[in-house]
Amino acid sequence: MARIALALPLSDEDRLGIDLVRHGHELAGRCSSADELAALLATGRADYAVVAATARYLNDRLIVEADAAGVRIIALVAQESERRHAAELGLHETADAASEWSQLELMLLGSPAFTAPAAVDPTRGTVIAVWGPAGSPGRTTLSIAIAAELAAAGHTVALADVDTHSGSIAPAIGLLDEAPGFAAACRLAGSDSLNRAELERIGQRYATARGGFWVLTGIGRPSRWPELSAERVSRVIAECRTWVDYTVLDTGASLENDEEISSDLFAPRRNAATLTALADADRVIAVGSADPVGLSRFLRAHVDLVEVVDSERVAVVMNRVRASAIGLDAAAQVRQTLLRFGGIAAPVLIPHDQAAVDAAVLSGKTLADVAPRSPARLAVAGLVAERILPPVAIERRQGRRARTRVARTQFRRA
Repeated sequence: MARIALALPLSDEDRLGIDLVRHGHELAGRCSSADELAALLATGRADYAVVAATARYLNDRLIVEADAAGVRIIALVAQESERRHAAELGLHETADAASEWSQLELMLLGSPAFTAPAAVDPTRGTVIAVWGPAGSPGRTTLSIAIAAELAAAGHTVALADVDTHSGSIAPAIGLLDEAPGFAAACRLAGSDSLNRAELERIGQRYATARGGFWVLTGIGRPSRWPELSAERVSRVIAECRTWVDYTVLDTGASLENDEEISSDLFAPRRNAATLTALADADRVIAVGSADPVGLSRFLRAHVDLVEVVDSERVAVVMNRVRASAIGLDAAAQVRQTLLRFGGIAAPVLIPHDQAAVDAAVLSGKTLADVAPRSPARLAVAGLVAERILPPVAIERRQGRRARTRVARTQFRRA
């Protein structure tokens, strides 16, 4: 028996209220508004809730209270505008307003009829976090490029926007961000409902002939950062490991730990998502901008990064390397500066190619799709091959290329 609360128009309330009692459940309450239901959920008297997907019965406060109480919500939608309203609040569990109670019961109680079983995968997916200091060094651009290269190599990939300050993956590759996929995943993780089927339902697909990948878009409003708590982010990352081969996390810049409230262990923290992503990642790509200001910012922030992440897991990437900003022999000067002032050896350098990056942003596509021969794209491909993909995979790919060259030579001779 489950305790179920309702916040519905009178006709739907009467119909579903009678049916749920007949099926052996307890009607925890009939509420006339979202605020009234939120107050009820705060008392802990309900396990589930069924609401109408209108502003009267579904709002931000209700979502927050439901998350805090661990209550799963099903929203009933009568038209597309109501479905969008629910999605904007991060609620993807919706059903048609005319649904019978038997259908809603299956959804609420997690019946296999509504949850596709996750395939058993003995492998453990790899998680890559892309971080950089403040100042737009190219975190999002690099995250997208890495995901594209991994997908092009034949792997299943998920790209997640974990930035609680300025999520921007969705507009960068032409996807809608009305419904933040990563926040929705965190909500599902908080109610123990996250699995592969749910991730594929809330994720968006970036499709390309070179290899597509899944995208969990970021929060559209920075005020929604409390939804991305450390525990939820960690659980989403763990689930992504069983979902795809590689998960790429675009993180925020700030590494501050909110020390002024550290005495309260349960207080939410603005940078918890970034810190958790860095802590849980197998590999951290630290990116900085290769100009005097960008190098200074990176070196100062790198000191804080290595306090959070083991230096063995960090690969340093300097973006937009160009002589016009750093002087003659720009690559050598960048390497010398990093080694002298940060003890950083063998960084990956990405040449500046503004035309190619602008073309990618303008078209809402990846760098590999728009300018496959761009020096910047080729540098990212080298980064993926040398620092992310396992050596066995690289050797196999090189072996295939060698065999192809031999076959072509023999064909020509014949």
